[in-house]
Amino acid sequence: MNEPIRDWAGRRVWIVGASSGIGAALARRLASLGARLALSARGREKLEAVAADCPGAVIVPMDVACSEDQARAVDSVVAALGGIDLAVFAAGAYRPVRAWELDPDEIRGTIATNLTGTMEGVARVVRPMLARGGGAVAMVASVAGYCGLPKAAIYGPTKAALINFAEVAHLDLAPKGVSVFLINPGFVATPLTAQNDFHMPALITPEEAAREIVAGFAAGRFEIHFPRRFTRALKFVAWLPRRLSFALVKKATGL
Repeated sequence: MNEPIRDWAGRRVWIVGASSGIGAALARRLASLGARLALSARGREKLEAVAADCPGAVIVPMDVACSEDQARAVDSVVAALGGIDLAVFAAGAYRPVRAWELDPDEIRGTIATNLTGTMEGVARVVRPMLARGGGAVAMVASVAGYCGLPKAAIYGPTKAALINFAEVAHLDLAPKGVSVFLINPGFVATPLTAQNDFHMPALITPEEAAREIVAGFAAGRFEIHFPRRFTRALKFVAWLPRRLSFALVKKATGL
C-alpha cells in the first residue's frame, strides 16, 4: 500500500519525539542502517544522549504542540539535511485517567501533543514532498485508538482521531506519490507506560518496537501494528457488538 523503504543509506529522516521510548529506539536503529537523522523533542539533554549513538545526527529541540516551534524546526531540519524523505511523528503525552478524573487543561494539552501537533507537522512536510513527487510520513498512534479502554479517557480518543487522520491522509497522498504509514503499538516499555499500575499483556521493549517498524517500512504496509498476538485480539474486540466488547474489556481489565 506504500512504497517500500528498504535502503536507508543517506535517507533523510526527521524523528519527532526522539528523546525516549519508541522514537529514541527507532533513531538508533535507523542510524545503524545508514540514515541521516534530525532528532526533535522538547529536552535537549535527552536528545544529545540519543544523538551520541547516532553518528551525524542533527539535534533540533522542539515542542510539537507549539506552532511557532514547529515552523522553526522544519526550516532548521531542511537546512541541515537538504530536505526530508521521511518524517516520523512519535511524540506523545499520556497519563492514566478515568472519566471522573478529567481535567480541562490536561485534555487540551494531550490533544495538542498527540493529535493537532502531528497534523500540523504533516501539513508542513507534505507540501515539499508533493512538489518533488515523493516522500513519506509516519504517525505513531496506538491500539488504544481501536476501542474504548479504561484509564485512556484522554489518550485513547486522541489516538482514535490520529488513526482516522492517517487513513484519510493515505487516501489523499498515496496516489500522489507520498507514502503514509500508521504505527499502532501495543504495550511498549517506555516512560509513559511506566505510569501504569496494571498488568500490560505482551509488553515489549522499544528496541523490539523499532525492529517491527523498520520491517513494516520494508514491507510497505500502511498499518504497522505489533505485537500481533495482542493487536489482533484488540482488533477482534473492536469489531464485536458493544454489548459483547464492553463485557470482554471489563472482564479482561477488572475495571
